[in-house]
Amino acid sequence: MAQQEVTRLFRAVQGNAELRDRLNTAPDLETLVRLAERHGYCFTIEEWQAATNFSVEEYECELSEIPGI
Repeated sequence: MAQQEVTRLFRAVQGNAELRDRLNTAPDLETLVRLAERHGYCFTIEEWQAATNFSVEEYECELSEIPGI
């Protein structure tokens, strides 16, 4: 279920610049998860890391640039 939520989020930010910009303001993974939850995406930090195989802090990129989704 969490994998599907993360995938759904990645697909949503591809077509929604406002959502993408809002999530890209997250300074850390905890904030990203909270922001995503406010927009209807339910997953934990651990589920994010398992679904994406990395943490946000490891990369200097925008959410829409994350490979593999």
